[in-house]
Amino acid sequence: MSLTTALGIAQSALFNTSRQTSTASRNISEASNPDYARRSSILSSTGAGARVAEVRRATNEVLFRQNLSAISSWQAQSGLSRGLDTLQLQINGVDNATSPAASLSQLMQALETYAATPSNKTLAENAVNAARATVRTLNNGTTAIQSFRAGADREITQSVEELNRLLADFESVNREIVTGTRMGRDVNDALDQREALLKKISEYVPVSTITRSDNDMVVMTRDGTTLFETIPRPITFASTGTYTAGTSGNQVYVDGVPLAAGTGGNTTATGKLAAQLQLRDTVAVHMQRQLDEVARGLIAAFAETDPGGVMADAAGLFTWPGGPALPASGTLVDGLAGTIAVNAAMDSTQGGNPELLRDGGANGAAYVHNSTGGASFSDLLLAYTAKLDEPMAFDPTASLGASMSLAAFSSGSISWLESLRQEASSGAEAKEALVTRTGTALSNETGVNIDEEMALLLDLEHSYQASARLMSIVDEMLATLMSIGR
Repeated sequence: MSLTTALGIAQSALFNTSRQTSTASRNISEASNPDYARRSSILSSTGAGARVAEVRRATNEVLFRQNLSAISSWQAQSGLSRGLDTLQLQINGVDNATSPAASLSQLMQALETYAATPSNKTLAENAVNAARATVRTLNNGTTAIQSFRAGADREITQSVEELNRLLADFESVNREIVTGTRMGRDVNDALDQREALLKKISEYVPVSTITRSDNDMVVMTRDGTTLFETIPRPITFASTGTYTAGTSGNQVYVDGVPLAAGTGGNTTATGKLAAQLQLRDTVAVHMQRQLDEVARGLIAAFAETDPGGVMADAAGLFTWPGGPALPASGTLVDGLAGTIAVNAAMDSTQGGNPELLRDGGANGAAYVHNSTGGASFSDLLLAYTAKLDEPMAFDPTASLGASMSLAAFSSGSISWLESLRQEASSGAEAKEALVTRTGTALSNETGVNIDEEMALLLDLEHSYQASARLMSIVDEMLATLMSIGR
């Protein structure tokens, strides 16, 4: 080996060490960045030594796809769980203290107390007060549910806007990668950015990808709808400003294809958007139907009857805009919980007489049962109390069954929501654990290990010292030759 060759080898070794050190230093500085993938300097042999052929970025496509899927599932599940908790507090309150079931229980107690002493006018007023409280619970519950749906609608709007923005950013980064790859430039930083964007996109919709030539990427939802191919596909949604019971929310469209809402407490939804649709269009709607059926059951249970059997039954203590006629049995009336009211004829705050609850006659003399005006008459009060525990027909679309007592139905509404919450909470814990595991596995494969990088720097330092020593020796040999020549 000539001295010139030895000198060339030492120079290339120093150059390679410099690049390797730079790569290791970058790895260490980005160690806490979850979107950074470890780089490695790849050496290749040359005629005189070696050179850094490329800076390779660590990847693991399988683990990355699993992590994207886990992110989508967890975002949907945690969003559903939070929404259910909000609904529970807004409708049923802490420990279900403001639930329709609790109000109904208080009404029954007030009726039983009044029935025990029907001559007491204060107890009559207390019973009507309890009825007013029950009406307020149902009215406020309806307002809260529709407000919740409007809030979910606004969140959907924000999610769609954010998703469109992310896809626009994705277009810019993907173009940079494709162009850079064609030009032979280092595109590793852009690849980091693209994967970070994919993680964010997967928070809203489930994502699958196809990588084409020049590192060009096509992004689709899990069901194959295109999100991005060369350009972003439009995500569209028309917000509904105000919701009432029976209002249908608008669909979210991905490239013209409607996005399906999730189902179940351990939801099938993947991505925030599907969970938000589930809360707005399924969970909240079913809760509204249950309130409406409780309201209809109250109107039916407290209906006034004609002792002579001639007149049709009419709304009694509780009435509605369609009164004095009764709502059809077993048939849902959208928004009834928001319009139910205490009959003015029995409501002292509206000039009514609470004792009509005991005697009957809110709809006229034909409906009076206590015709003699006896102060101890309690037959109607006892009948009303008994009806609350008797089976009646309910609309199956409320998801609680077709036949049961009103008391059981109102309690069942609490159980239905609590069951959903429990499933959602358990599902969120499991899916969060999956996100953590897949994220850790991906990090172990592509992230930075500080210990390894520090050990590499020590090796590089030794390599630098060896190369410098080689150059020093060559220098000494050249000096010796020069002195001999003189």
